[in-house]
Amino acid sequence: MADFEQALKQCAEAVTRELDLLLSAQPLNGEIARPKRLIEAMRHGTFAGGKRLRPFLVIETARLFDADPLQALRAACAVECVHCYSLIHDDLPAMDDDDLRRGQPTVHRAFDEATAILAGDGLLTLAFDILADEATHGDPGVRLRLISGLARAAGAGGMAGGQMLDIQAEADRAEDVRQLHEMKTGALIAFSCQAGAIVGGADATALEAVTAFGRHVGAAFQLADDLLDVTASSVQMGKRTGKDAEQGKATLISLVGVEKVGAMAHERMAEAISSLAMFGESAATLERAARFIVERQR
Repeated sequence: MADFEQALKQCAEAVTRELDLLLSAQPLNGEIARPKRLIEAMRHGTFAGGKRLRPFLVIETARLFDADPLQALRAACAVECVHCYSLIHDDLPAMDDDDLRRGQPTVHRAFDEATAILAGDGLLTLAFDILADEATHGDPGVRLRLISGLARAAGAGGMAGGQMLDIQAEADRAEDVRQLHEMKTGALIAFSCQAGAIVGGADATALEAVTAFGRHVGAAFQLADDLLDVTASSVQMGKRTGKDAEQGKATLISLVGVEKVGAMAHERMAEAISSLAMFGESAATLERAARFIVERQR
């Protein structure tokens, strides 16, 4: 997996460089100003490290269809903006009330709660600004599909809806927990794969294949995360672990046990890899990504 981890690192560095430009203090075209404190908070929540896995999936999926690298990179940055927004808001006192994220103070601790809310809002809306720009794709139809797909992945039927289910803590069956995970975590990961295919002009059959891969990978990611929450330390994870157990929330581990969840993660990994069969060796890096997601240690 060493080659894969190097590829992941290089992709993360490219995404970080592009985000650095997008999150500069200089106003974009049409903006009056960018308040310094707001930009600093947005940057704090964006440049705290992380694997940049979702943008990696965008870029590697786009590579299957020989997409323009800069267009893929911009779509990847839009996805990462939404992901970072979600982490800032998840950490808020009204949500998970966390003090650490990736080993650093969360945005509301480093700044204040109101600034953290606005930083999340700023990143969420920046994502759609990026996708609407002609630099992301010359075809307005492609840009519209990207905007629509990301809106649905982040909205009431995706991340926001999944977070609502998580707050209500009403999931008491394995099927309920799976639905929560599919919305809160899986929707954005699945869209990451769709976005790469859309930028690359994939046909309906290929788009269906990478969407299936994304859904299976998203499920495998959450299953692996649940395992790490009970087996890894806070130091390893760079954040507080064991939160669900502390709050009495039902998890797949509490419902079916560690061994079963581990087996489920590997099953979804195998299904993800199988979804890519039509692409042959061209999808080797995405296959390694599926394995990495399940076998990672943090």
